[in-house]
Amino acid sequence: MVKKEKIEKDYGADSITVLEGLDPVRKRPGMYIGSTSVEGLHHLIWEVVDNGFDEAMAGHADKIDITLLDDGMVRVSDNGRGIPVSKHKVTGVSALETVLTKLHAGGKFGGENSGYKASGGLHGVGVSVVNALSIYLEAEIHREGKVWKQTYKIGKPQKPIKATGKSDETGTVITFQPDKTIFPETEFNWNTIIKRLRQQTYLNKAVTVLIHDRRSNHSKKDYTFYFEGGIKSYVKVLNRGKSIKNSSVFHVEKDIEDANVAVALQYTDEFTEMTLPFANTIYNPEGGYHVAGFRSSLTRTINAYARNKKLLKEKEENLSGDDVREGITCIISVKLLEPQFEGQTKGKLGNAEMKNYVEQIFGEAFAIFLEEHPKEAEAIIGKCILSCRARLAAKTARATILRKGILDSMTLPGKLSDCSSRKAELSELYIVEGDSAGGSAKQGRDRKFQAILPLRGKILNTERARLDKMLANNEVKNLVIALGTNIGDQLDLSKLRYHRVVIMTDADVDGAHIRTLLLTLFYRYFKELVVKGHLYVAQPPLYQLKKGKEIEYAYTENEKIEIIKKMGGEIKEANEIDDEENEDEKEKSTKATKKPTKINIQRYKGLGEMNPEQLWETTMNPETRLMSQVTVDDAAFADQTFDMLMGGDVAPRKNFIQTHAKEVTNLDA
Repeated sequence: MVKKEKIEKDYGADSITVLEGLDPVRKRPGMYIGSTSVEGLHHLIWEVVDNGFDEAMAGHADKIDITLLDDGMVRVSDNGRGIPVSKHKVTGVSALETVLTKLHAGGKFGGENSGYKASGGLHGVGVSVVNALSIYLEAEIHREGKVWKQTYKIGKPQKPIKATGKSDETGTVITFQPDKTIFPETEFNWNTIIKRLRQQTYLNKAVTVLIHDRRSNHSKKDYTFYFEGGIKSYVKVLNRGKSIKNSSVFHVEKDIEDANVAVALQYTDEFTEMTLPFANTIYNPEGGYHVAGFRSSLTRTINAYARNKKLLKEKEENLSGDDVREGITCIISVKLLEPQFEGQTKGKLGNAEMKNYVEQIFGEAFAIFLEEHPKEAEAIIGKCILSCRARLAAKTARATILRKGILDSMTLPGKLSDCSSRKAELSELYIVEGDSAGGSAKQGRDRKFQAILPLRGKILNTERARLDKMLANNEVKNLVIALGTNIGDQLDLSKLRYHRVVIMTDADVDGAHIRTLLLTLFYRYFKELVVKGHLYVAQPPLYQLKKGKEIEYAYTENEKIEIIKKMGGEIKEANEIDDEENEDEKEKSTKATKKPTKINIQRYKGLGEMNPEQLWETTMNPETRLMSQVTVDDAAFADQTFDMLMGGDVAPRKNFIQTHAKEVTNLDA
């Protein structure tokens, strides 16, 4: 903590506004933190940490410290002003107790008399919700020359707030322990915390964030984040290893009215756009008015520069929005007094004034940047013009290949074995590799709602190809036609013919590669389909274990071991038996020596090794199958991962393999 000489007069007990009580939280926790899953559990940390970042945004803190302790306990401290402790005139208890026990009570309300100009979190419900969902919480406040403490259990104060000592510092320390009766899992994930807080530190430049793991069942770990360059540094990191067009990262940050607008961008040789918008440090995956303002200003500014410098010929049409955004990596971060979000998840910013603010600030600054960096500007415009030509070529290819009527289920691919149902919400499409697996899947499926599309070989690596080349690939073309949605910027999810699209590949190296190629295709060109939760990965069994007439399937190595223990037999790999004669000899030997009955173990490397009944029973029957839904929780991380695995730069991929090679316990080469 840092020493503070005084507390601002405008941030006291009167700054805390009360809206409603706390009772509903434990009854319906999902309404306040999304769910009680692992994601909801981590949301508790985000809410407490966000209060520290709010203090940083207000200019009152520059350090946040997070420590993971045993039994799911977490301690979060900041060196801000400290939550007020004097009596609140409405509630009759301390402002601290009001903040921790009343829903919608905090320094984020009250207009000009509030404690903050901008804030994140759940509109002030954050800390009170954390308190309600914790079996134990302790608040330690350093303020007014004293240390104040108060403890809570399940949201209820155990004793009134009390001064326990002197302090020449200011700040807030919250220690909480999630309630195991609310959360099935209370083990916090280190990597999840690191990833989230790294991003938040980029968005709050010059703030030091320290993270410590002090759990007895984990190795001791410490991380420190500090980024002087803020979002400018963030863009550099996101583009690490990529071929870039403008070595100087464009960056502007400026206050306007009661808001702050910051934009950083850099162009690469990639074929896709990565724009990450934030409002009050909260990620907005669905964009909003700040994104609309940026996009219109970017298109207008680049076209004006290209025309002025004669880089676009008079007869050439203007560059489109898609043209100028191809290959761009951009961070848009706005901070405002009263953000209006669509939905509790804050997926989209609804403040209309932010469109004009971003348009004005970004447009003026980017025009100056292009004038001051003519060589980089020429490289950027050249990239955009190349994108325009590729777009026109793709338009021609799309018009030729996806001709009128072909997406209306009239002319479906010959290899597609469609289902009889025409209700998309009930239908499933299995994408399988090869005719062998396709044959088993076609015979084993339920024809009423399950369709099968076999792919021939490995599809095109879409990370390294534009749309015109992709549509010339038969396998990609067949998939687009089967889905019925069109592709890329013309994707129409309302025409999706199957609401569950399942990637089902072999459990070997080639199968993993094909699965990665398909995931890349869906992430880059059917992203909305992924975001809306329509994409799944099937999990076929790795082993069949047979003891006499008893048959069981194992989906993991550990499960195989457990089944063997349960069967009480010895391991005998099926592929080690040369022929029936050898098997008979082994059985005779077993009887002679009175050894336990052997267990036959068959390793399934390909789906074609299973007969139709086995494939249905283990992988396609909704009652018994295992499936993973593909989600995109972190767009930046997902983008970097696909670029690393499938991009043109070999070095990052080689480094990844060398780093994780020792983690592979079962390699089928």
